Amino acid sequence: MPTVKQQPRDADRLSAYSDAVFAVIVTIMVLQLRAPHSPRLSALIKLWQPAVSYLVSYVFIAIIWINHHYLSRLTRATTLPIIWINFVHLFFVSLLPFTTAWIAQTRLAATPVVMYAALFVCADGTYNVFERRVLRESDEVTDQQRRTARYRSLVAFALFTSAAVLAGFVPWAGFGLICLALVLHLKPD
Repeated sequence: MPTVKQQPRDADRLSAYSDAVFAVIVTIMVLQLRAPHSPRLSALIKLWQPAVSYLVSYVFIAIIWINHHYLSRLTRATTLPIIWINFVHLFFVSLLPFTTAWIAQTRLAATPVVMYAALFVCADGTYNVFERRVLRESDEVTDQQRRTARYRSLVAFALFTSAAVLAGFVPWAGFGLICLALVLHLKPD
């Protein structure tokens, strides 16, 4: 008896596409790291700022991917609005290698860090819309879980927004606030 090939769920296709985009973004980002011309270990010390900016961006992408993965498991049907908000979200995340390189090359100058933080605001904002829509349509999530996710998302969004403003005056503090906001999304609940 021939086996019937089961078609993938639309949600699985959306998740697979998003996974591929995240993989490409990480690859592009790492290709922008430049090895020092000197063979001395001390030459790596000069690269600490690019390394830190890359690390924060990499962690951000990892956090987004993990949270996206958990949300995708709750998606039963991919509606057109969910698909479009996912594309908008991925668009903002795809700009991360550019802003990461910019803050690394300028040694965390104010304008690049403001733009970096603003990109986090846009990426997190679109993720919040995606999250809210998926959670609203899921039967597997309690009202308390929805409220907790919403509260956490709004606090992180406020921190990213504050980081964008603060970075204009104190770039290091804005960058630190970005790192603090990322901690809120480490564990997808």
